[in-house]
Amino acid sequence: MRDRAARTRTGLSVKTAEPDRPTDPRVHVTVSQLRALENSVRSLRFLPRQPVSSVFNGRHASRLRGRGLNFEELRGYLPGDDPRTIDWKVTARTGEPHIRVFSEERDRPALLVVDQRMSMFFGTRHAMKSVTAAEAAALAAFRILDQGDRVGGLIFGDALVAEIKPKASRSARDQLIAALVRANQMLHADAAFSDNPTPLNLPLSKVAKIARRGFLIVVISDFDGIDAKTTRLIGDLSRNNDLVLCPVTDPVSGDIPRNTKLVVSNGDLQAELDTGSGDVRKRLTEFASGRLNEVLSWQKRFGLPVLPLTAGEDTVPQIQRLTGIGPRSSGRGR
Repeated sequence: MRDRAARTRTGLSVKTAEPDRPTDPRVHVTVSQLRALENSVRSLRFLPRQPVSSVFNGRHASRLRGRGLNFEELRGYLPGDDPRTIDWKVTARTGEPHIRVFSEERDRPALLVVDQRMSMFFGTRHAMKSVTAAEAAALAAFRILDQGDRVGGLIFGDALVAEIKPKASRSARDQLIAALVRANQMLHADAAFSDNPTPLNLPLSKVAKIARRGFLIVVISDFDGIDAKTTRLIGDLSRNNDLVLCPVTDPVSGDIPRNTKLVVSNGDLQAELDTGSGDVRKRLTEFASGRLNEVLSWQKRFGLPVLPLTAGEDTVPQIQRLTGIGPRSSGRGR
């Protein structure tokens, strides 16, 4: 939504952030909580030349394109120049070796697509998935600005979308954090049920119109409600941009408790599920794992990095581990 009135109606005007309110940091994020993450991003990279253990490394997925290259000049070859930069046509025409000099393109735009729908307002061990997503987005925003690129985003809930245009400024960072906090704090157990929740395809379609070529796009979501159209959108976005997917899950999806009666609700209706039933457990497990498996299949199909995050542990060490920094975990929630 581009006009100010529309953003105000959704409750996601992003000019300023409201003062922090007392809250449980595992359930809702605050401005100070997200800003405190800035000191943790110095070692994170969203560019090529990743450590061997990083998911960005070519062994795990195709490397990110990184910034583009701008042609600077054509000059004579000097000892020590990379032979791969030799312009063979000019060399043949002049009889002297010449190379083409390029400079790295600066100020690449990045879009953070962050899911704050009610499906994200769930957590069983450490935090809500919505909190993990907001923290991961803040970390990415800080790192992107730190490496000299522009950062913007689409923060979406069940009935709203807040758009922040990419800028290389602290104001863009502050707008993004404000939008994250407000969308996150709108999630609560008594929130009104929406007959038309925002499908993931809506923000992805908006991104497709904005990011024609050369963007870094980071999608942080539980990928609820994906379908064939989602696969097409992911493929189209990855074709001309650097696309990173961060599926957020909760440990319970990979370890459904036995002999427990679970009450589930969509905010309007509720039902009781008996996990003592083998058939019920099988169906719940297939439902929980199917979504993540589909996202992981995009990694192979489109050659893009996937960083699986869990709401069952702190966000910072997870991202450090996934990008090749710090010890590996022996296991992770699905």
